Amino acid sequence: MIDLQKILTDIRNGDKTAFETLYESYKTPLFTIIYRITRNFEVSEDILQEMFIKIYTYPPEPLKNPRAYLFKMAHNIAIDNLRKQKEKIDLTEAENQAPLSQPDYSIKIDIENALATLPDRDCQIVTLHINGDLKFREIAEILKLPLGTVLWAYQKSIKQLRTLLGSEL
Repeated sequence: MIDLQKILTDIRNGDKTAFETLYESYKTPLFTIIYRITRNFEVSEDILQEMFIKIYTYPPEPLKNPRAYLFKMAHNIAIDNLRKQKEKIDLTEAENQAPLSQPDYSIKIDIENALATLPDRDCQIVTLHINGDLKFREIAEILKLPLGTVLWAYQKSIKQLRTLLGSEL
């Protein structure tokens, strides 16, 4: 695991290699969070790019929890984008992805379809915990929800996903 605080400090000092390290380490989990909110592959790519441009241009000062800061930033930019659009666009990402082997691809589609059955808030909670590797306390802070609500929604959502996916989860 990289020392995110040091990476952000190095970026503030103009270290382009540090920025590349940050990007390579966090592009996939941040994209996943953004995509689960927008449900649009192209829009999510644009948001991710916008986010990294902001970090490169205006790197944050030392933070108490830099990882949570990145995920909160991704979440907020994605939500702001939805507000600007005033409606969700339901497009699939399947045609825009690199080809996967058939078993991997069908499992991925099943998981995406199952996640799409969850309410948006619950999908974000599951994604932030599983893909973002955030603690429930951090998720509660990002989503501005009570910790108990986050825990309850996560447990309910996982149970629903297990029912839908069976042994794949």
